[in-house]
Amino acid sequence: MHILEAVILLMTLVVFSNVVDHFVPAVPVSLIQVVLGLAAALIMRVTIPLETDWFLLLFIAPLLFNDGRRFPKRELWKLRGPILTNAIVLVFLTTILGGLLFHLIIPTMPFSVSFALAAILSPTDPVAVQSISKRAKLPEGILHIVSGESLINDASGLIAFKYAIAATVTGVFSVKAAAIDFVYISIMGFISGLAIMGLILLIENWLYRQGINDVIFSTVLQVTTPFVVYLVTEEFLHASGVIAVVAAGIIFHFYGTSPDRSQPELKLVSEKTWDIIIYTLNGIVFLILGIELPLATTNVIQNNKINTFAALGISFLAWLILLAIRVAWIYAYQAVSSIRSRKIASIQTKLMPTFKAALLAGLSGVRGAVTMAGVLSIPMTVANGDSFPSRSLALFVAAGVIIISLVVATVTLPLISEDKAPLLTRANSTDNPDEIDSSPADGETEYISEDEARVYIMKLAVQRIEEERRPNNQKEAFDLILDYQFLIRRLELKLQDKKEMDSIIADELALRRVALRGERAAVQKLFDDQKISKQAFLIANAKLQRLENRMIRSVGRKVKLGRGTVRNFIKLRNRVSLWLIRRKTDEDISDELALIQREQAKAAISALSDCFARDDIDNQRFDSQSVYHLIVHYRNQIELAKDHSKKQINDQAMNYQSLRIKALAAEREGVQVLLEQGNIDWSMAAHLRQYINYSETVLIMDYQNE
Repeated sequence: MHILEAVILLMTLVVFSNVVDHFVPAVPVSLIQVVLGLAAALIMRVTIPLETDWFLLLFIAPLLFNDGRRFPKRELWKLRGPILTNAIVLVFLTTILGGLLFHLIIPTMPFSVSFALAAILSPTDPVAVQSISKRAKLPEGILHIVSGESLINDASGLIAFKYAIAATVTGVFSVKAAAIDFVYISIMGFISGLAIMGLILLIENWLYRQGINDVIFSTVLQVTTPFVVYLVTEEFLHASGVIAVVAAGIIFHFYGTSPDRSQPELKLVSEKTWDIIIYTLNGIVFLILGIELPLATTNVIQNNKINTFAALGISFLAWLILLAIRVAWIYAYQAVSSIRSRKIASIQTKLMPTFKAALLAGLSGVRGAVTMAGVLSIPMTVANGDSFPSRSLALFVAAGVIIISLVVATVTLPLISEDKAPLLTRANSTDNPDEIDSSPADGETEYISEDEARVYIMKLAVQRIEEERRPNNQKEAFDLILDYQFLIRRLELKLQDKKEMDSIIADELALRRVALRGERAAVQKLFDDQKISKQAFLIANAKLQRLENRMIRSVGRKVKLGRGTVRNFIKLRNRVSLWLIRRKTDEDISDELALIQREQAKAAISALSDCFARDDIDNQRFDSQSVYHLIVHYRNQIELAKDHSKKQINDQAMNYQSLRIKALAAEREGVQVLLEQGNIDWSMAAHLRQYINYSETVLIMDYQNE
């Protein structure tokens, strides 16, 4: 397949996989992408030619730079010692011990390949670690350790992997040379990342002082940075481009986003650009994994030395080995921490080693995109031209471990967690992976959810609009209230359980039927009093019939069509007739249609009022938001039916802008009230204010484009 066609196909499948994930949230999107890639390979015969150099450059450089620039500054920074120990010592322990055990269960696999396989399987997916660890309620210290370690163990794992691959390709291995080279490529890679990133920041600041401060230019410069850092370090200094991009990302995180740039939009644009890039790259990696599976499987099946079931068993054993090493390490860390904290009883109690916590932390070690990107970069041949030994089996085992870790986490997560939310991985999360969970601990204030907070601030906005409503801005006020009511209604339905939601929907449909009967009666009365023509009467009735049909479909009722062909023909004939009537008489009956719209809305409101005035009706059963939404809808219809001149239309636009600004101000005040009352934390307040700021930005853009 041509490279351009392959890119378009992969992008399309990434989008499609996330659509599927929306309807099947229990299955991690990474697994969905693997299945889609496998289907593309088997059905469409898609193949992706992989070359180590460009694959590492395209995927590893941006992924690790993004991890570095989102390196945590607060709680995780306080634990930098244990985190670095976990990220480096645990990785190399996994590489050495895992490599020896892999060679033991796969005697045909050379030591260097076993070490390479263990090294590339050591990094964990940071988003998956957070997703599992927080819901499993690990001890705070363990949670911070596994979260921080997962952010930076990619670099150490890839270095060990790359060195093992180089030893396999060249066939030369010397402990002394390896140690010297490792020190050189690590230290020089780190220095290179710092130096190049520092130089880029100096150039950017100089350009800014020269007046070159375009947001798009700065964003493109930031996106190209990891590729420049990686290429310069690898090609000219022959050091570790992996460490260089991580170091560059950390430096950028600390010094590249200074608040005195007076360009707040740069932060917004660059963050969303990075979200798109990481979202796409992670998805493509797992799609390529699925596409490569048939090749690896075929080669394994055709291998006389090992059968397919044995390869599956080896994959499971490899996962067990990695799990055992991780659990033992976490348990040992807890033991050491408890010994150091014996003088403080409360801390000692919290850090006492427990096998359950160690096991949960071990299960959190889901393998992800970096592992797959690395293993797919294994070269096809070695230096003398021979095939790379056990490449297909290594690819098969790595893919198997990734899938097993995802499946096991998906199955065990609901069993060990009170929160039934689906497992997140890098492939379907664009949030910062280093964010620490801010949910309150036991005994602390219980915060409300984001949806509840948004409902509260939007109700305040509606209240402010009602206060500002005047005879000259009623249409705009009702338009805006209707928009808010739609959003409030959708959020409230999410917050209700199924029984309550079904009851609310049933009551709302009953109210709509009452209003609909009032509308029909009003149209009939206008026709009987000869205030409207037959054409206007037919058009209004057809509109009401369509509305009623939509209501019937919304509750899932099956409409009996009688004689199917005859009924469909009659419906088609009526539609054609109405279309001809509209085409011929729209201009002549526009005043009549406006009159009908006003009288329908008035009659609907009157019918609802009569219904609520009945003694046999319990008004308390109806949801207040449903009633309010209906009344606002019909009052809005009355305003829409009025004549509007060009000047009035311009005034309406200004009135709408003014009301919208006041509504956003009310939302901001609501966020502050929730924060001061202790209903939300600072993180939630910042998130809600960010949403309000986005809304205000869109409002300003709409105003400028008019």
